Amino acid sequence: MTRARRTGQDWRLVVAIYAATSVVEAYGVSQVYAFMPLYLGHLGLPADQIPRWVGVLGSFVFLLGLPLVPLWGVWADKYSRKAVIIRSAVVEVVVFAGVALAREPWQFAVPMVLIGFQLGNTGVMLAAIRDVTPLPRLGVAIAFFAAASGVGFALGPIVGGLLVDVLGLPLEAVYWSAALLTFAIVLLLAFGSHEIRPERVPSGPVLRLAFGAVRSVFTDSATVRIFALFFLAFLASQMARPYVPLLVTGLAGTGPGAAGAIGLVTGIAALVGALLSPVAGGIGDRVGFRPVLAAALAITAVATLLMPLAPAVPSLAVGYAVIAGCQAATSAMIFGLLALEVPSERRSTTLNLVYLPLYAAGIIGPAMGAVVSGMGVGIVFAVASVVLAAAAVAAALSARRVAPEPATDAAAAEADEVILEMEAEIPAELR
Repeated sequence: MTRARRTGQDWRLVVAIYAATSVVEAYGVSQVYAFMPLYLGHLGLPADQIPRWVGVLGSFVFLLGLPLVPLWGVWADKYSRKAVIIRSAVVEVVVFAGVALAREPWQFAVPMVLIGFQLGNTGVMLAAIRDVTPLPRLGVAIAFFAAASGVGFALGPIVGGLLVDVLGLPLEAVYWSAALLTFAIVLLLAFGSHEIRPERVPSGPVLRLAFGAVRSVFTDSATVRIFALFFLAFLASQMARPYVPLLVTGLAGTGPGAAGAIGLVTGIAALVGALLSPVAGGIGDRVGFRPVLAAALAITAVATLLMPLAPAVPSLAVGYAVIAGCQAATSAMIFGLLALEVPSERRSTTLNLVYLPLYAAGIIGPAMGAVVSGMGVGIVFAVASVVLAAAAVAAALSARRVAPEPATDAAAAEADEVILEMEAEIPAELR
């Protein structure tokens, strides 16, 4: 009897429900980030303080969530995956409604802190999809689920811009739309999905299960080097990303049309990133993951440095789309390296911990941006470019030390599957 039959639910329905969950989550999270500078101004924050608070609030997202991330997967497998996934959606409703209800900047900060409590759902959904999907259809299921978040990230800013600039609704309506859609997802998960238990339920203390593997992973020099590159790449991304809307408003102003311009720039970038990730994986299979990684980081460094110099919104959109595509390639190459270079007996443990550098970057990057922004938003992008350049040099040197060997068809297929899975697991807050 198949796993899907034992749960009493067709695997295609499971994938569809979780994909819808991922789309709506990304839809709301992308709106929070995209329209944050406009909304802070709407709440009365002086214009000269907005850049600093954009960075500070970006760091808040992971402060409380980081220690809990390794625990959610264990709790899900030991007790209930369904409960852990619904928990995340309920928190999202509270977050989006809290943002919509904010009338002072400090009230906006409270739901930003709460976002940390909704982390840890994506990997649980992906694990459930793996358990119920027939092996011959697993690649299709993972690809469909992986694409969902990219769709949500493209739709969120674009729809938000239409709500404000075309329909004339206030910014609060954008966040209410996310809250209402997410509430519908809560109902869908509660009444439309079944519990999916793992084949093997873990036993033992939760803390030991969650953190016991950290030492073994971080004492392996090859893994640490790959994690370090990932950290630098996302450090730069998380440093600069919150300030892209400020570049847009610097060109388009903060009046009518600003929300639509922000939606155009961030929505197109999200769509390009989602489309280019599979392409990057195929190039890495043929050329080698390390050379492609070095090239992607170098191009991102140059494009990031040039972002503040864009003369108009369309050119800014093109530049940010280039960055998004190269960032997608960077993630794909990192996951490919882990798939090929980490021994199979340690691969699962390593991949489960790969997001620790990302969460750390999610705290440090925006905090650095908040400090540097006092010298000008353009300086934030310059510092991020330097970080990316350093990562590109390190990746290039490692590519010279390790001669690229074309992957066998079987290894390339395995690496591509890992890339898809890990791309699907990237939390919306880090995309």
